[in-house]
Amino acid sequence: MTILSPCPPALRDRFAQLVGSENCRDDEASLRLFSEDIWAASDHVAVLIVAPETTEQLAAVVALAHAEGLPIAPRGAGMGYTSSYVPAAPNTISIDTTRMDKVLAISAEDMTVTVQAGCSWLALNEALKPHGLRTPFWGPMSGITSTIGGGISQLNAMFGAGHYGTSSESMIAMTMVLADGRILRTGARGADGDTPFYRHYGPDLAALFCGDSGTLGIKAEVTLRLIRTPAFEDCASFSFGNGEAMLEALAEIARAGLAAETCGFDPGLARVRMKRMSLTQDVKTLGKVIAKEKNLGKGLLAAAKVAFGGRDFIDDGDYSMHITCEGRSKAGVADDIAQVRAIAARFGGTETANTIAKVIRAMPFPQPNSMLGPEGESWAPVHGHVSLSNAPKLLGRIEAYFAEMQPRFDAIGIFTGFLFTSLSTNALTIEPVFFWPEGYRPVHAAMVEPSHLARLKQMGSAPEATALVTEAREHIKAICAEFGAAHFQIGRAYDWRGSRDEAFRDVIDAVKAVVDPKGLFNPGGLGFPK
Repeated sequence: MTILSPCPPALRDRFAQLVGSENCRDDEASLRLFSEDIWAASDHVAVLIVAPETTEQLAAVVALAHAEGLPIAPRGAGMGYTSSYVPAAPNTISIDTTRMDKVLAISAEDMTVTVQAGCSWLALNEALKPHGLRTPFWGPMSGITSTIGGGISQLNAMFGAGHYGTSSESMIAMTMVLADGRILRTGARGADGDTPFYRHYGPDLAALFCGDSGTLGIKAEVTLRLIRTPAFEDCASFSFGNGEAMLEALAEIARAGLAAETCGFDPGLARVRMKRMSLTQDVKTLGKVIAKEKNLGKGLLAAAKVAFGGRDFIDDGDYSMHITCEGRSKAGVADDIAQVRAIAARFGGTETANTIAKVIRAMPFPQPNSMLGPEGESWAPVHGHVSLSNAPKLLGRIEAYFAEMQPRFDAIGIFTGFLFTSLSTNALTIEPVFFWPEGYRPVHAAMVEPSHLARLKQMGSAPEATALVTEAREHIKAICAEFGAAHFQIGRAYDWRGSRDEAFRDVIDAVKAVVDPKGLFNPGGLGFPK
């Protein structure tokens, strides 16, 4: 176990003067929790956790750390799995952004909303709901806790992404804190300089900080554009005999711009989902489905269809695809769904009960219990965003590799699955996931519902299985690189900087030298030197 190196009391007091003593933590349990993510614990343990509440406090904390030469690891909700926010050097200060959780301004007139970076996607959606508004991209499935600043730093997929792309494509302005504590504001911001309303005014500087994994600056405030919440929605689900056919259909649906969001599962992940759900969860789900509809009658009918669909609505061995369409008119949505059905049929899809699609929309931000397997196994994904034409080929390569590895996986209790989704009209995401018999750690215990955790086994250490999952994840990354795939949540897991050409590296290195001259923001992130 890594030895703790406490923060000197005099230095702790200086941080405490900036944010309040109660917002500086240095107890061992907290420091170790903030020094691991869902994938692994770091070789280093943070020396202090500091939780600012305002942009000014954040800037002062960063300036003090910079003056003292202390590395900084900014952390949102802690849902990462690419060693992005964990300490990578001794004497690291972990910045907890979750006190910066406020919705600062909603302008229905200008169709903008400004939030602090630690605001969760759930909190944002709840604040916008009474206004009949939402952001175009409106959150990942982890949005019950995942923060908007984290989403811009790591990028997101899921709700609204079929039409509008990732979280960064709904962002119009940011307030950033640079390494020396200076505050940088992007976007067209009105006469007072503090009323952001449009992203573009000359070069798009905000884009530099999207997907940066906290290596170029710390997000303090984010302004997103708004749309009126679509009045109508419908969904449909389909079963396919193989993954390649499903991806061909998903690609054509993306090209046509029909789906607000899409979701697909291979047989392995579908079985995990069904095994994980309980009767209690089923009852909660039906209640959410009823509440989602505009009147009780429609709600009861929708819930009845979900209940009738049950758990055994997809043949074992089939791939499932779940599509949600939304729009301003019932006829328009019906036309989109009709086109989706025609495309699915063209590629051999069979329509099934739309249970999963209904539940996803009714419960978009479930509790993060899925970060553990159905018996308590460790879970970790790896992924690639690939062009529409290359997606079936990439899946075929990964599936062939899994078939080759299956005897080794079976021998030590590793099982796998796939999640699929689309990004606007030009990319598909293929996300293999692994479950293996490694016991859960404090980061899991801090997030999983206590009642759910109590039903799971604590499996203890499984170094052989963890090593094999590590090997397999690296192999999949290499396959993704052959197809020129992109990645979200780069952190320290993907060779982003090394994959860029020389001119690109010169430019990004020059930017890093200006915004973080001492290299103290997340050392080693994105492939920058530690």
